[in-house]
Amino acid sequence: MKRPILIHPDPRLKKVCAPVSDLSDDLRVLAEDMLETMYDAPGIGLAAPQIGVLDRLIVLDCVKAEGEAPRPLVMFNPRILASSDEKNVYEEGCLSIPDQYADVERPKVVDVEWIDRDGNLQTETFDGLWATCVQHEIDHLDGKLFIDYLKPLKRQMITRKMQKLKREMARA
Repeated sequence: MKRPILIHPDPRLKKVCAPVSDLSDDLRVLAEDMLETMYDAPGIGLAAPQIGVLDRLIVLDCVKAEGEAPRPLVMFNPRILASSDEKNVYEEGCLSIPDQYADVERPKVVDVEWIDRDGNLQTETFDGLWATCVQHEIDHLDGKLFIDYLKPLKRQMITRKMQKLKREMARA
């Protein structure tokens, strides 16, 4: 089931999420709903707080090439174990901050550990766009948005645009 995505500024987007202690069927359904919501948006990542759920759960799929099989990942309690000194800059966007993009510098490579939907502990090294995406989504679980990396003036400008968008959506 597709879920509504919260738009910044929303206080739930600034909250630190609680670890998932037990994988219930409800959480697996939530993960499926999040994948459906992400693909429909369309996006390459979605964190539970973006749909108003304050649990440490993210989904991502950075496969964009035509004809390439999708690779949906569901990560419960993801955490970065190590990150490279080498940096990458990507123009980031966010489903909670529609139509706003900015260059953000992050580590180029990260080692991530998480629990998959079957309850198994996984670790993987991510590079490039996958590394950027997983870091962006984990930031959401810590109440951090990509605009928090920007200079204050640019961040305020984007926040004002989002406030205006929310007012327009409320009127519609």
